[in-house]
Amino acid sequence: MATPNSSEQVQPKKGSRLLSSSTLVSAMTLLSRVLGLVRDILIAQFLGAGSSADAFFVAFKVPNFLRRLFAEGAFSQAFVPVLSEYKLKSKEDVRQLIKPVMGALGSITLGLCVIAALFAPAVVWLVAPGFSDTPDKMALTSEMMRITFPYLFFVSTMACASGVLNTYGVFAPSAFSPVLLNVTMIAAIVFVSPVLDTQSMALAWAVAIAGMLQLLLHLYYLAKIDLFVWPAYNWKHPGVRRILKLMAPAVFGVSISQINLFLDTILASFLEDGSVSWLYYADRLIELPLGIFGIAIATVILPHLSTQHASKSTKGFGDTLDWGARWVVVLGIPAAVAMVVLAEPILVSLFYYGAFALSDVIKSAEALQAYTLALLSFMLIKVFATGYFSRQDTKTPVKIGIIAMVVNMVANIILIQFFAHVGLALATALSAFINAFLLYRGLSKAGVFSIKKETWFFVGRVFAASIVMVSSLLLLDLSTATWADWEFWMRIAVLIGAIVLGFSVFIGSLFIFGVRPKDLKEPVED
Repeated sequence: MATPNSSEQVQPKKGSRLLSSSTLVSAMTLLSRVLGLVRDILIAQFLGAGSSADAFFVAFKVPNFLRRLFAEGAFSQAFVPVLSEYKLKSKEDVRQLIKPVMGALGSITLGLCVIAALFAPAVVWLVAPGFSDTPDKMALTSEMMRITFPYLFFVSTMACASGVLNTYGVFAPSAFSPVLLNVTMIAAIVFVSPVLDTQSMALAWAVAIAGMLQLLLHLYYLAKIDLFVWPAYNWKHPGVRRILKLMAPAVFGVSISQINLFLDTILASFLEDGSVSWLYYADRLIELPLGIFGIAIATVILPHLSTQHASKSTKGFGDTLDWGARWVVVLGIPAAVAMVVLAEPILVSLFYYGAFALSDVIKSAEALQAYTLALLSFMLIKVFATGYFSRQDTKTPVKIGIIAMVVNMVANIILIQFFAHVGLALATALSAFINAFLLYRGLSKAGVFSIKKETWFFVGRVFAASIVMVSSLLLLDLSTATWADWEFWMRIAVLIGAIVLGFSVFIGSLFIFGVRPKDLKEPVED
């Protein structure tokens, strides 16, 4: 395969294709999230929100949390800007960077897997100390954690391949790979768990197998663009040193929202049985719009921002962030207010079956409504953070993250006393808002991005349209008792009808308030 020369790579394209790329990522992510909902519906039906479910969620949360640090967080944010610079040189330089990076990342995560396997009970005690009061629950969580932890090694290595593919404009594999996780877990629930004494063990094995399949998918696509290499052990490579230097503080800075959610789990382990599960189901529903919109937009604009920073295009840099913020607003605000109103109908429709009781619906809905207050902030954090990491600035997000972490911890301690598991969700929402605000203020002070006057008017129009949308939804019968009496297909049909109604009213209201497609037009490079 011919290697493009440097001049060809530096030459910008007319029309950045940001919208088409983010649409592709969103479509793939939508498929994954829909299957994820099917997975969670089955988990709720088979396991409900009891001790076995709590044990699996904790065993999966630890490697999944670390995955988010590496795969969607610090590693990607540190790796892609450095990789973008190497891409401007030659494909061979890219290969020579990938080898030691993959070797370093693999050795770190493999070491974590070994530690987790040897000291699983200690790890469980650290992340869910409240489980120590129930020895059987503690033992089950430890056993499952030994099985799920290799998932971290597979998907972290996959993150390296994903960063390369994204930099070369190949977004589909990374967006599609979660489908493999969901399909594998669905198959385990349906076909394997019924024959096991402990049904949740099937899910633990499914997590490990899915991680391996996800890695193989990315390696296949690396080979297709002639960038498949074998890992090499070279910590002295200048690219590796730069990435590790950027990554160390970014581990904390980029994933504050996830760390806050993780702290919720630790404190929830001291509350009544089911608290961990109620927060899990609420978090999963929040992840639907966050993954489809927020992460998709951030994934697409990161390599674009890195290139603009490298070419010193200040105007293009700011315009791209403004474009990302507008899309987050037009998608995030209506999604947030609709989820507050439809929280219980959504949970009844999706989870009120089998072992999942009506009380679980109400408890989960309360947590969902609290988390929803932070949905827009979660999405903006994803976008604003790219503004720092594309400029290889990892120190500022860390300082901001420390502030947000302190706020979250203090609020957790106060609010859990009054609102139990809902207090934990409210504290996370408050922390996310502060995190997003400080990230924006830092970008503004640095002179690289400031929300335009036109964008503020745009936000106001979106908010007004969302209020009209909510008013239309409140005309429906949203009583939990009514929805609980309906059969599955009736619930789903009415829920879809409510969503279609809300969406139609929102779009119509946007048009009435003066919002036009040109307001969301992607920035064009000079």
